[in-house]
Amino acid sequence: MADAMGRDQEAVAKFVESFAAQLVEAGMQRMSARVFAALLSSDEGVMTSSELGEQLKISPAAVSGAVRYLSQVHMVSREREPGSRRERYRVRGDQWYEALTNREAIIRRWEDALREGVSSLGADTPAGRRMAETLAFFEFIEGEVAEMMERWRTHRQKLFGDQDH
Repeated sequence: MADAMGRDQEAVAKFVESFAAQLVEAGMQRMSARVFAALLSSDEGVMTSSELGEQLKISPAAVSGAVRYLSQVHMVSREREPGSRRERYRVRGDQWYEALTNREAIIRRWEDALREGVSSLGADTPAGRRMAETLAFFEFIEGEVAEMMERWRTHRQKLFGDQDH
């Protein structure tokens, strides 16, 4: 069955499940992966809880739990439907950028904890050296991610301009 854009709905459903399976394999929760893939594959990038439930054949509670997780990791945003109390869930083209950028704060907190670990364990002990190496890794990653994200902003601008997400 084709939709208004002429797409095969069965093929779209297969894609959603296939991409969700890849996200699950990478560590994402199953329902969150399915909801994210459904939002990403929708033309508007926006769906209500009932639309997600209907498309994925899942309960409102499953949608709610998935959206809660996706919101926490900055992969979707919640918004009110104009003139309604219903919420809509939105995925944007730059959600990967936002999710990765927000990970920087987590990495900094890990770095602080690791510094405390090195100090507590002693830098000259085997455990302290292991902590120091882990700290050095995260400090390296933090610098690389910041540079990479700046290059991405430039690259994205060349590819897509200032269009809405």
